[in-house]
Amino acid sequence: MNQRLRVAAYAVCVRDGHLLLARGTAIDGTKEWTLPGGGMDHGEDPLDTVVREVEEETGYLSEVTALLGLDSKRRHHPRRLGAGTDFHALRILYEGRITGGELRPEVGGSTDLAAWHPLDAVPSLARVGVVDVGLRLWRERPAAGRLAHDG
Repeated sequence: MNQRLRVAAYAVCVRDGHLLLARGTAIDGTKEWTLPGGGMDHGEDPLDTVVREVEEETGYLSEVTALLGLDSKRRHHPRRLGAGTDFHALRILYEGRITGGELRPEVGGSTDLAAWHPLDAVPSLARVGVVDVGLRLWRERPAAGRLAHDG
């Protein structure tokens, strides 16, 4: 079986009761909101990754104010021919603070819109799971930097 590891860093930026999100397109073509962030380049420090990704996806300059925690997920992706892929996502979640720049959509990237959303409206948005993970880490601040898994 093919194995694939993806390490990514995401920012939870909350300001005046609003969460900064970027909108991407899922494999099936639906639009979903996500935390600003993305894959770490080889040799890149994860802190540099999240600052770069926030700027690319939202136009904002940011700084990391805290490490919220880690989220680790494994999924099996079947393939038509062959054994498929054992995919492992390791997501590093930081609290971020906007320090400058102007809100704008990403050009030529994986997202097409960036916006602030009221925290109480987030549950009604079409969103990817990392949004909920990031908000839980931000709210709960577990000492071990990891949420208890359900089930």
